[in-house]
Amino acid sequence: MPVTIANTQLWVHDQDVALKFYTEQLGMAVRMDVTMPEMGDFRWLTVGPVGQPDVAIVLMAIPGEPVMDAATGEQVRDLMGKGFAGTIFLSTDDCHGTYEEFSSRGVEFVEKPEERPYGIDAGFRDPSGNHFRLTQVRADFGA
Repeated sequence: MPVTIANTQLWVHDQDVALKFYTEQLGMAVRMDVTMPEMGDFRWLTVGPVGQPDVAIVLMAIPGEPVMDAATGEQVRDLMGKGFAGTIFLSTDDCHGTYEEFSSRGVEFVEKPEERPYGIDAGFRDPSGNHFRLTQVRADFGA
């Protein structure tokens, strides 16, 4: 039986800050925002692209004990600060236009759109340091 990807997860420092960034600056939709008191007020927060209702990004707060010890939490924070805790690849039909739109909403790019062998590509990070690639793939790439 085939499987599909429903969710992917990113660690975030602050779920409220992340929610604002992903919805207001990237234009994503909230998929779920549920707090479970019976699990110590664990918050399941997901967002996703408006045109892809079957895909969601879990914006996961870095847990403390007993789920994650302090040393591991610091390692995760360190990797996030360097942009190495994960990467989300976003595709667009107009990298320059999306770059301008996102920039006007306050997204700070670390790399402006550039021509690459596979298309046009730009890079930015979210408030927690997670790395994003914004790519317009050439129509003939991989053909």
